[in-house]
Amino acid sequence: MTPSPVNPLSGLKVLVVDDEPYILKILAFKLRSSGFVPFEATGSEEALRIVREEHPDLILLDISLPHGLSGFDLCRILRENPGTSRTPIVMLTARNLPSEKALGIQLGASAYITKPFSTRQLIEELRRVLTNPPS
Repeated sequence: MTPSPVNPLSGLKVLVVDDEPYILKILAFKLRSSGFVPFEATGSEEALRIVREEHPDLILLDISLPHGLSGFDLCRILRENPGTSRTPIVMLTARNLPSEKALGIQLGASAYITKPFSTRQLIEELRRVLTNPPS
């Protein structure tokens, strides 16, 4: 989808990967009301399928995922794939140890946000990441 000239981020696709349906619904609502097009995945396999089919502009990724790959694993896989190596990834997780944050950034996350979080600040951070891509 092409961004609107009034809001250059309007219409951009954001994949939200989280194992909590309640968090998925809240984030999808907030993203939609901010002009984004949200996609939801509850696990790594579903996330990889959506990435292949929808080519999201940003991925909002929890670390603790059920059945299979963790968010760290998924981040590494996405960074190693030429088609997704530059797609911004924002980790959104309850895991707040400095070593976990350092690992997320080392694996290629553009930002690392811990739960609980302010949805307003989260949307601001997504806008910042999308308007300041890595060089």
